[in-house]
Amino acid sequence: MRWRLFLSFALIVLITLLSLGYWLRQGTLEAVDTFAQRGGFIGADPLVSALEEYYRVKQTWEGADIILNNLPPTTDQNRPGNAFPQAGGQMVGRAQKMSLLDEDGNVIYGQDELGGLSKLNEEQLQYAIPLKSDSKTVGYLLPIGGAFQRNLDFEKTLSERITNAAWKASLIAGTLSLALAFMLGYLLIKPVRTLTKAASRLAEGDLNQHVDVSGSGELAALSKTFNHMASSLQQAEARRQAMTADIAHELRTPLAVQRANLEAIQDGIYHFDQENLELILEQNKLLSRLVEDLRTLALTDADELTLYKETTDIAALTEQVVDQFRPGANQAGISLIFEQKEILPQIEADPRRIVQILNNLLSNAVNHTPTGGQVITRLLLADRYIEIDIHDSGEGIPKEALPHIFERFYRSDLARSRQHGGSGLGLTIARKLAEAHGGSLSAENHVNGGALFRLRLPI
Repeated sequence: MRWRLFLSFALIVLITLLSLGYWLRQGTLEAVDTFAQRGGFIGADPLVSALEEYYRVKQTWEGADIILNNLPPTTDQNRPGNAFPQAGGQMVGRAQKMSLLDEDGNVIYGQDELGGLSKLNEEQLQYAIPLKSDSKTVGYLLPIGGAFQRNLDFEKTLSERITNAAWKASLIAGTLSLALAFMLGYLLIKPVRTLTKAASRLAEGDLNQHVDVSGSGELAALSKTFNHMASSLQQAEARRQAMTADIAHELRTPLAVQRANLEAIQDGIYHFDQENLELILEQNKLLSRLVEDLRTLALTDADELTLYKETTDIAALTEQVVDQFRPGANQAGISLIFEQKEILPQIEADPRRIVQILNNLLSNAVNHTPTGGQVITRLLLADRYIEIDIHDSGEGIPKEALPHIFERFYRSDLARSRQHGGSGLGLTIARKLAEAHGGSLSAENHVNGGALFRLRLPI
């Protein structure tokens, strides 16, 4: 990747420098050519500009001799603005001795200086300075005696030198740019290589991988994301190990009880009667319930739980579940109250799974409500949801346990037995089933005391 990044930088630099060198060369050559054509090398460009402006205003060369006759004399043969070479390359000191020709080469002014010629041919005109108006040649300016000759060799040499200078500058700039690109590529790729090594170790099972985060750009964001992912994997692995241990512990207890009872019957310690069989059967039911809970949880985790939805009267279904708990609650001295203040619409849901959720919530509420207490099940309509609130008058949920109440195998009261406290999967499964219906399940402590579980199901 480092070489790919370097080559990308190099390609960009190369294209930029080639384009820059080409257009710099072309622009410079055009400027030099224009400067030469307007007599810039001999300082005639101000006179050319004055004549072109005269023609643009007058649209004729009549009277233009006033511009030529007003040129100041000079004896300084070394000032390029006032001296013109003759055919032999000698300098003369009378800058005002110029010939003016029209666009066809006819001599307008300075005929005597041209030896009486009234018109110049095309070969002779190539040494004259063209005068233009609106990009159209309207005349020519020729120094004394047709003596001005554009030094074509000089222009060629100058052009070659400009070209060489442009490519040399591009080469130097390109070398420096490539060196800078290599350094930048190395600096940019270094954190990526660190991330790659850390990711490789992570893939090999070493979850204690974190990278240093510096700056605030994309690489810093990527590093933060990697660290978050590594932490999540560590937590997931810790939960997996804890869950494996919990499952083994939960399965071992009923199996051990069953085995002890069977061995006692086999050794003749216990009689093979209905009472002892009931003890074994109860442990078997507990074991079957735990296995079914684990299966349901695995299906919800894999998003493979099938819901058999049908049009359901949620109010009637909830009241039916409450009535099923009423005899046991009355025996424990607990009042079950069902409240519905408005008519609720029917929803599409899996009745069996809704009953499973309500069974878990009501069982949990009754188990945590003391004698003389009450459990209120209240239904109401909230936006596009039906809310089922189950509020008990128990001790409430400990503050430190509230964030973990829906975690697997978690019990807020570790002293409770499995027979009374369950396996620690009921609330986890209830929330998973609620989310599978497109709803939610939350827990909090009620302002008036006790715990409040809120089930929301979409209409």
